Amino acid sequence: MTSDTPVIGHWIDGAPRASASGRTAPVFNPATGAESGRVALADDAEIAAAIASARRGYEEWSGWSIAKRQGVLFAFRELLHARKGELAAIITAEHGKVLSDAMGEILRGQEVVELATGFPHLIKGAYSENVSTGIDVYSLKQPLGVVGIISPFNFPAMVPMWFFPIAIAAGNAVVLKPSEKDPSAALWLARLWAEAGLPAGVFTVLQGDKQAVDGLLESDDVASISFVGSTPIAQYIYETASRNGKRVQALGGAKNHMLVLPDADLDLVADQAVNAGFGAAGERCMAVSVVLAVEPVADALIEKIADRMGRLRIGDGAGDGAGEPDMGPLISAEHRAKVAGYVDIAEADGARIVVDGRDLAVDGLEEGFFFGPTLIDAIPTDSRAYRDEIFGPVLSIVRVQTFQEGVDLINSGRFGNGTAIFTNDGGAARRFQHEVQVGMIGINVPIPVPVAYHSFGGWKASLFGDAKAYGVHGFDFFTREKAITSRWLDPATHGGIDLGFPQHS
Repeated sequence: MTSDTPVIGHWIDGAPRASASGRTAPVFNPATGAESGRVALADDAEIAAAIASARRGYEEWSGWSIAKRQGVLFAFRELLHARKGELAAIITAEHGKVLSDAMGEILRGQEVVELATGFPHLIKGAYSENVSTGIDVYSLKQPLGVVGIISPFNFPAMVPMWFFPIAIAAGNAVVLKPSEKDPSAALWLARLWAEAGLPAGVFTVLQGDKQAVDGLLESDDVASISFVGSTPIAQYIYETASRNGKRVQALGGAKNHMLVLPDADLDLVADQAVNAGFGAAGERCMAVSVVLAVEPVADALIEKIADRMGRLRIGDGAGDGAGEPDMGPLISAEHRAKVAGYVDIAEADGARIVVDGRDLAVDGLEEGFFFGPTLIDAIPTDSRAYRDEIFGPVLSIVRVQTFQEGVDLINSGRFGNGTAIFTNDGGAARRFQHEVQVGMIGINVPIPVPVAYHSFGGWKASLFGDAKAYGVHGFDFFTREKAITSRWLDPATHGGIDLGFPQHS
């Protein structure tokens, strides 16, 4: 690091905060392989300062009226919508995904912001009159306090937006710990919240590594943790936070299958398999990574998929003289090596590499972290390359003889995040949605991410904790209920005369 290398710091007390820890990590432009800056790694003092600031912010914000809080949510939504292009460029520069994909990520996150603007209806209590003579019972929903969000590198804007709009709307204060690999989107969002009128401390950005994560997990002043990432880390987050008395929603990894029946439109299937397998360079927990082809369609489907893969253009996600590419680089050189290692494993285990992306080179970007779309046929189901989450642009074909064999393969896996079936048989689709042990299911839809007013989350090793992300689950997670039983005398009262139209503030 040279003296002029920018250091990406924290956002504490409603303003940027330079780090004094002396620890940093590199941030790269994945398309060029060049270091674009350094991100601060918080020490214990900075972790404590961030949480203390959030506590002060919560004490103010939770006292604001619903009407005033809702006004800030609407202002944030309008600012985000007007300036989303700025955020997309930041995401592409640090993550590598193409600009249109970055924009799509923001728009899906904006759906949750829009849901959160309607929060008064979703945090209402209930009232039962005269449950016993002269006795009424009613309930209140109140915020938790300071809540922690630990987000992954693959969606630096959308995943935090799965959580923080609802948490903030409900009256909580948020400490967001973004990935060290693409930390700048979180700071942009913090500035936008400040511009929207959010009080200082209600949205805090704490940059860091495991030390910052553990600081949030162990703090007595943090009431809940929301996490998205790999299954081993999700399990660690869940166990550690639960042991420290916190609410936890920890979303883990995936190995998503697409079951293709012989009656399916194979051109549609090929298009969607390519879109779902190679979008964002496969760095999606909802990416399709295995196609279960019910024979006799495998050979024809492989030919169609390979043909479409040959037309994909790989390059800098920001675009060049030829326009925007179809796919950008992976996040880091280390991750590229990991993905290549899984292709090596598949080949060693007897799979046939139909399209090999291991040696892809992009002219003029030879130092970038590029990995070409890869198609593997006849992968053994006991291979680690089949069982593990690869998180890269690798699509495997497994040939099955029957619908039931395909369902059994899906259900035998340790993950249960997303799955899809492609068919024109409504009865088969209905049976599929009933039998598969997976949290999110697509019928002729390859990436079945629910809209914001439903909830996102899988089964088995893809979700730890009882609450999914956003939707009704989100509002339940970020509030706690009080039930009040009351009895009052009934004296005659009056409030004077005021002929004006009633107003709230």
